[in-house]
Amino acid sequence: MESVAEVWMRGPITGVPALLQPVAHALLQVKEELSSLLANFPKAFLWERPANLASVAFHLQHIVGVIDRMFTYAKQQPLSDKQFLYLRNEGTQNDSIDIEILLKQLDNCITTAILELKKIDTATLAEQRSIGRKKIPTTLIGLLFHAAEHAQRHTGQTLVTAKIILDKASNT
Repeated sequence: MESVAEVWMRGPITGVPALLQPVAHALLQVKEELSSLLANFPKAFLWERPANLASVAFHLQHIVGVIDRMFTYAKQQPLSDKQFLYLRNEGTQNDSIDIEILLKQLDNCITTAILELKKIDTATLAEQRSIGRKKIPTTLIGLLFHAAEHAQRHTGQTLVTAKIILDKASNT
């Protein structure tokens, strides 16, 4: 089996400014890893919480939510009612959701984020931004970096949780 190089090792993402390539690479790596490794994850296990860990479904929903929220703040916009509803429902069991739906949402979210990265003037990266109703201070680059690193963190947690669940299922 031939190994595919990680996204960052394949060169620049067309149209994304050089200073934002790491954000694009990290987000695309998230999409590739989760799409590949969870493509056939059984619906019956989506909401399982081994050792009281967050479920695979929660992590996928949370990754989408965080990216969406950080990119909204990056555009200096408040969260919409729809985004607040999504946030409240992250991790709430919904048996009508399956892995295909969750991975499609992830794909759409990351595709949109990459399109947004292409529009950013890198001269604005140090500009002040704020997070949420409390107006927690940050910068444009801080929001974009956080979206990428937070997505990466939850990707790792998702893959470990999925492995625990599938190993347990195969041993029973």
